[in-house]
Amino acid sequence: MAKLTTRAEDYSKWYNELVVKANLAENSGVRGCMVIKPYGYAIWEKLQAELDKRFKETGHQNAYFPLFVPKSLFEAEEKNAEGFAKECAVVTHYRLKNDPNNPGKLMVDPEAKLEEELIVRPTSEAIIWSTYKNWIQSYRDLPILINQWANVVRWEMRTRLFLRTAEFLWQEGHTAHATRIEAEEEAVKMQEVYRDVVENFMAIPVVKGYKTPSERFAGADETYTIEALMQDGKALQAGTSHFLGQNFAKAFDVKFTTNEGKQEYVWATSWGVSTRLMGALIMTHSDDLGLVLPPKLAPIQVAIVPIYKTAEQLEEIRSVVDKIQDGLKAKGISVKFDDDDKSKPGWKFAEYELKGVPVRMAIGPKDLEKGHVEVARRDTLEKQFIVLDEVVDKTEALLEDIQNNLYQKAFDYRTEHTTEVKTFEEFKEVLENKGGFISALWDGTEETEEAVKDATKATIRCIPQAFEIPTEGIDMFSGKPAKFRVLYAKAY
Repeated sequence: MAKLTTRAEDYSKWYNELVVKANLAENSGVRGCMVIKPYGYAIWEKLQAELDKRFKETGHQNAYFPLFVPKSLFEAEEKNAEGFAKECAVVTHYRLKNDPNNPGKLMVDPEAKLEEELIVRPTSEAIIWSTYKNWIQSYRDLPILINQWANVVRWEMRTRLFLRTAEFLWQEGHTAHATRIEAEEEAVKMQEVYRDVVENFMAIPVVKGYKTPSERFAGADETYTIEALMQDGKALQAGTSHFLGQNFAKAFDVKFTTNEGKQEYVWATSWGVSTRLMGALIMTHSDDLGLVLPPKLAPIQVAIVPIYKTAEQLEEIRSVVDKIQDGLKAKGISVKFDDDDKSKPGWKFAEYELKGVPVRMAIGPKDLEKGHVEVARRDTLEKQFIVLDEVVDKTEALLEDIQNNLYQKAFDYRTEHTTEVKTFEEFKEVLENKGGFISALWDGTEETEEAVKDATKATIRCIPQAFEIPTEGIDMFSGKPAKFRVLYAKAY
């Protein structure tokens, strides 16, 4: 099995090779689009199921809205239209015909031009709010708490599997409320749902904060974010939740009658996470041998490899493994007994290592004699022998330990790579040589934010909710009085 490029050699190349070799995804015949392969999709499905459960627990329902948005609807909320205009794929015709000059080939029928162009959704606020107009008349119709699982298209020229593709999968929540307070509470609540899933399920520590005005979602009054730090010192936006104010309600004239009989515009939120989270998962935990998956997300949590020479030995091993499998499955642990005779045990070990399977067991005739099984954990690569009577309980505890260890390791990395600076010289030095999150004071102006970005390519990832607004201090770049403490980083 060909070795991966190491992270130290070329992090970007390591990432691309790993996604393909671990059978997560591959580039497709459509430029900028990916094929998510069964193993990659199985991880996404586990993540999707966990998110879906949390959405339903917080009162949301799933629905589905059209892929196409008429251009006039898309234009209705100006900031949103302007923000996404350069990324839109547009449908202009509705028919092909045989090309008279090229037998056997097709051409766009010039007679079949659409009266109005259709935008392939880059996000669904426009189509959803034009629908909500028909659903909302009175305060009795509120709140509306809807989520949809869908694909969206944002035209990208420079793509990377999972991180940036022209088409990607995501969920988008769209809610409508009678009051500003209720909508703001919803936006913050969904940010917390994302934090909970990403930290406790994906084992990725995140910083909760809100975006600066220039980094906000187009059409939002406030964007709440969770920001993660990857092993190469770059940040990745792991999820966003937007308080949309009454911007979309005004654009689509969505009013409701209050219980006092007054007419008011509805308050809105939207929130989403996408298959980018797969990229975050890979880049937070994996190593030079391959994927490292947190047990809660691993499609196969335990792989058992028999080591044998004869069919009789395999049957003896199988009878012991059957009991182990039954015990693990009874605890809700997914297990694979790999008795495929086309590959040698050494190849299987390397394959499970590459695919990030959290726990691998090896069992042969000598292990049966001694009444134990060899157990290897993927995160630290440590091996131990566990007696057969204890293997089920100890594996359950081991999986929990791996989950916690992966989170702690990533948390420690982030702590080590969060640096407070006071001067712009110090900022540039840290950015160049250490990377990670850089904590600095900011004067709150877009001019300073842009100037730092132009000079260094670092952006303000968020204004962390945990940071108090400083009463004194100056901006490291402009020297003006500071308004906020922020986290800067280079980002994906």
